[in-house]
Amino acid sequence: MDTLSRRGFMSSTAEFSGTLALGAALASTLSASPASAEEKPGKGMKVGMLTAPYGGEPFETAADVAQKAGIACMEVVATPGSKHFDLNGFDAKRADEVKAVLAARNLQISSLSNYSNSIEPGKAEEVLAVAKQLIDAASLLGVDTVCMITGYPENGKSKISTIKEVVPKVFRPIIDYAKGKGVRIALENYFQTCLQGIDTFDCLFETIQDENFGLNYDPSHLFHQQCNHLLPVTRYAKRIFHTHAKDTLVDAEKRAYVGVYGKGWWRYVLPGQGNINWGEYISHLRENGYLGVMSIEHEDETFTKEDGFIHAARYLNQFC
Repeated sequence: MDTLSRRGFMSSTAEFSGTLALGAALASTLSASPASAEEKPGKGMKVGMLTAPYGGEPFETAADVAQKAGIACMEVVATPGSKHFDLNGFDAKRADEVKAVLAARNLQISSLSNYSNSIEPGKAEEVLAVAKQLIDAASLLGVDTVCMITGYPENGKSKISTIKEVVPKVFRPIIDYAKGKGVRIALENYFQTCLQGIDTFDCLFETIQDENFGLNYDPSHLFHQQCNHLLPVTRYAKRIFHTHAKDTLVDAEKRAYVGVYGKGWWRYVLPGQGNINWGEYISHLRENGYLGVMSIEHEDETFTKEDGFIHAARYLNQFC
C-alpha cells in the first residue's frame, strides 16, 4: 500500500463507514463537551492531530475539529498546491494568517509534515525543493519540527542497504538546510518504508548522526510486527522529536488461522481501541524526558473523521 493511499483513505471512506460502528455508547459519550487544552492539569505532553483526513478541505476545517475535540496541537500536512495547506507562495503574510486561525482557537502547530516518497528515483531535486519549502514555512510559523519518511527501499536493494547508500544522499542537503533554520527533521517509522525493525533504526542513526535528525515515532508499526515498541523510547530517547498516537488491534485467533503472512489479522485503530497499553507507553516517554505531542493519526475506518478525533483525544487526555 503506498503512502498516498494509506494517508488518504480516511478522507473518502470514513465518513460513511464510521457512523454504523459507533453505536449508542459512543453517542452517549460524545454528548459531554470535551475538555479544552486550557483545562488540562499540565503533565508535560499535549494531544495533537495529524490533519491528513482533512487534506482535501481548508485548513480552517481541521482547526475547527481540533478545537471541538479539545486537541491542543496540529500536525499539518503541507504540500505545494494543496487546498489544505499550500506551500507555494507561503510567505510572512500567509504565516500571519495561519497564526491568526490558530490563536482564535487556542491551538498550536506541532509540526509540518509531508509523507511523499523521499527517495523516489529521479525525484531528488523535487524532493529537496519541497523539503526547503516545508522548512521555510515551518520557520516562518515558529515551528521547530518537520516530519517526513525515509521513502521505500530502492529496487534491488534491501532496506539496510538503501539506508546506507541512498538515504544519506537525499537527506544530507535537507538536514543541513533545516539546521540553518533551527528546524529538526523527524522521520516516521512506517514499516513499509526503510524504517521497519529496530535494526533499521540502529542503521539509520549510525549512518546519519546529526542532532537535528530523528524520529516521528509511531509504536503501532512495531507492535503488529511483534517488535518491542517500548524499546525505542529508551534506546532513542534523544532522537524522538514527535510521536504519532495510533493503536493496533490484533486478532490472535485469525492470525493462528491464516498465519503471520496472511491478511486481515491486524488493523490500525484509534488509541484505546487496540492492544497497546497507552498508560505504560506514555509513562515510558515521560520517564525518558519526552514532553512533546501525542499526534493522533486517524486510520480507524470504524469511526468518522470528527468523532474519531474527539474519541481519541478524550482517551489520551487522561494520560497527557
